[in-house]
Amino acid sequence: MKKIYVFLLIACAMNMGGQCYGQNLWPQVTKEMKPWTRWWWLGSAVDKENIARELTLLEKSGFGGVEITPIYGAKGFENKYINFLSPKWMDILNATTDKATKLGMGVDMNLGTGWPFGGPQIQEKDAATKLILEEIVLKKGEQLTFPLKPQDAKHKYAALQALRAYAAGNKEINLDVDMDRISGYWTAPEDVRIWALFTARTHQKVKRAAPGGEGYTLDHLGSQSVKNYLNRFDHAFDHKNLKVRAFFNDSYEVYGANWTDTFLLEFDRMKGYKLQDHLLDFAGKGGDVNKTARIKSDYREVVDMLLTKNFLTPFTTFAQQNGALSKNQAHGSPGNLIDLYAATDIAECETFGSSYFQIPGLRRDSADVRNVDPDPMMAKFATSATNVYGKKYTSSETFTWLTEHFKTSLSQTKPEVEQLFLAGVNHIFYHGTTYSPQEVPYPGWLFYASVNFVPHNSFWDHLSGLNQYITRVQSVLQSTKANHELLVYWPVYDLWNDAEKLQHASHSDDGKEVWDKALKVHDVDDWLHPTAFYKESIKLQRRGYSFDFASDHILNQSIIKENHILTSKEAHPYQAIYIPACHYFSENTMKKILQLAEDGATIIFQAIPKEVPGFSQLEKRTAMLQQYIGLLGFDQENKNQYTAYGKGKIYLTADIHTALETENIFPERVSQTGLKFTRRISEDQIYYYLVNHGSETVDKTIELNAKSNYYSLLDPQTGKIYALTPTAGKIRVQIQPGYSWIILVSPNQKTDKVYVYMDYLHSEVQLTAPWKVNFIAGGPTLPHSRNVKTLSSWTKWDDQEAINFSGTAAYETSFSLKKNDGKRYLLKLGRVAESARVFINGQDAGILWSIPFQTNIEQFLVDGENNIRIEVANLMANRMRYLDKNKVSWRNYHEINFVNINYKEFDASDWEPMDSGLIGPVELFSY
Repeated sequence: MKKIYVFLLIACAMNMGGQCYGQNLWPQVTKEMKPWTRWWWLGSAVDKENIARELTLLEKSGFGGVEITPIYGAKGFENKYINFLSPKWMDILNATTDKATKLGMGVDMNLGTGWPFGGPQIQEKDAATKLILEEIVLKKGEQLTFPLKPQDAKHKYAALQALRAYAAGNKEINLDVDMDRISGYWTAPEDVRIWALFTARTHQKVKRAAPGGEGYTLDHLGSQSVKNYLNRFDHAFDHKNLKVRAFFNDSYEVYGANWTDTFLLEFDRMKGYKLQDHLLDFAGKGGDVNKTARIKSDYREVVDMLLTKNFLTPFTTFAQQNGALSKNQAHGSPGNLIDLYAATDIAECETFGSSYFQIPGLRRDSADVRNVDPDPMMAKFATSATNVYGKKYTSSETFTWLTEHFKTSLSQTKPEVEQLFLAGVNHIFYHGTTYSPQEVPYPGWLFYASVNFVPHNSFWDHLSGLNQYITRVQSVLQSTKANHELLVYWPVYDLWNDAEKLQHASHSDDGKEVWDKALKVHDVDDWLHPTAFYKESIKLQRRGYSFDFASDHILNQSIIKENHILTSKEAHPYQAIYIPACHYFSENTMKKILQLAEDGATIIFQAIPKEVPGFSQLEKRTAMLQQYIGLLGFDQENKNQYTAYGKGKIYLTADIHTALETENIFPERVSQTGLKFTRRISEDQIYYYLVNHGSETVDKTIELNAKSNYYSLLDPQTGKIYALTPTAGKIRVQIQPGYSWIILVSPNQKTDKVYVYMDYLHSEVQLTAPWKVNFIAGGPTLPHSRNVKTLSSWTKWDDQEAINFSGTAAYETSFSLKKNDGKRYLLKLGRVAESARVFINGQDAGILWSIPFQTNIEQFLVDGENNIRIEVANLMANRMRYLDKNKVSWRNYHEINFVNINYKEFDASDWEPMDSGLIGPVELFSY
């Protein structure tokens, strides 16, 4: 009995202010289901007492864990810096994990400081490496002097790897035998152009490094360099029981690194020909653009394979040997993002900047808008890697530069995090929280990139509202698997087959063009948006289909089970494979596609691919591809056709929707309402997560594709659970802008209390009586209490102390109500700047932290006189404005110090005061 009681207590407690009606349907909460936060350790100037205090505050606010990243320190505290991985640092780490464990929290850590990986153990030979291709023109009789060095004298650690001379008609003279000469000359027998390929170092240093972490960036493509990097951690960890949940690698910001010293040997082994034998074409000077593009495609594929083989696989092995998981941000890498995300235990994406939503009243300041909005489709590269392998978590670095510092409201975070949930992310990491000793005055230590999820933030006491919402949603997303119909092939070879140097995708530190294709979050409008793959994915999503992306590797390891595609034994099977129009396609993948169809798969081509990628064995591979295509018997002039193939079927059509419906693969009709959705499955339970990011309430009767005996509403905003009553297999949804539902479709799980829709809203009370306002927490000083007859921003009260104030004010009044026990009562706060906690008759009615700022309060009301207290918090902006206006010194850090959203020196002194407080109108409705 005791075990049952404890479980129910935990399950009901998860409602966090809601009520358990009948059987509780929320999954039991784990620490991973709560949001985590990146925890910046400035200078690693940390101590056990402050660590215990901050972890306690984080746990109380609803966080499930932290991700430690040591960075540069605050000036004036140098004597408290602790060198990374020193015995003292390791002792602090152990104290951190011990305290976190006692609190039921987890600890991840960056396997380095700042980013990218590097440090003092990286000698120049192991540093990030690049290729240098230089042309030397000699007239007949002129001499080439040895030893040959790059023209730029700064490349002191450089080695000649290939040397070719080209005479008239591109006749080649192989000079590799002369490369190692330490002196002497080579005399040109005729007019020649010489191409020399050097390996050199980028000399990039670790960005934002912490004490003890300074040094060169790692050569991620080199086997020995990665071993040497990890050896430092092996020595520091010394087989200790670290109790670190996961080791983390940040986004691939390794500028200009596109080579490793053994690259030519690796290329020969992987591609079957010597890259140096085609040096003129690799340099783009051979006159055959098609050959140059093919050779560069092979080169980029080898870079991709080396990154996996020499870096990500050893990184994951190292983590697992130390009892931890590996967690990696693949974006920014020069490779196939899906496979790179899949190479570690947890794939992590990120959001950067703010998105536009139609939600009425949702603030989006023009000064906060960056050049590229976050694209949820980008997150699907990471979530697809998770789903196709049946892994549990896809994490996200979330809210980076969502707005300018100190201007982010909790309401603004909600739709941004919902976009990630809809894309399949289920393990949120805030960006971020800065460790700050208690003795450091307001605003404490802060990291230069917003958002600041720190105890000094005015919204801190209301942050648990956001955290509870994320916990509820993630409890469902982590307890289930993606339930998607389609695999959509990503034609990465079309991207790699580019003869030009990459002008937008990747740049070295000195601004010169480089050879790789770095696929960055910030450049999606260059490498992703123009493609048929992206455009078709958007169309499928808008139509109501669910899908994951697939790479060649994923398709080649898939099997067929009962006419469905099984990408791994842990993944939920897919119903069809869709291949958007692409030019280049692997003959091996085409062979596998035919085998899958033979075994029963449905395959849909938007167009037949034209050529094989790359240069290796081109004629043989071209013949193989054409042979496989010929087996289909398609008429090249007919754009819409299909053929039975073995037990399956292969379509060639520009009309994928008709093809899918012919195969009885139907979209979800809910997408036609304007709602966004994702669908999850756990055995015979189907979950729909529905979100309204539109401008109008969606009030529709819809038919879900999933059918069963019972339909239940799990409200992630409140934690309450209700039964939904179907009519002829359809259910009614009523979701306001900014709100979300989770619908459980189950053959046996049900609840008793029936949901009451908000029909015929009747205004009961308009709270226009005078409000007593008391400022209860914040600064720089508490403004005087006052009575207000009309609600407005407290910055409009002609009170300088109120204008400068950031913190919380309590609004109190009373109203009379003739309560009807048969009615529901809805409190609407109107406009809130920026979050609120409501008390009715002394009882906590919950936190209202996002649009639509309303809640049901019938359980707290009495017949007759009722008291209402609304504690409203504004943002940090007005107080920071006050500090900068008065030249108060609060930012004094090494390296980048503190910058604004445009990476310029931060200064809030010229800001206009932000509206603050309860602006209303406040009204009570019945229905």
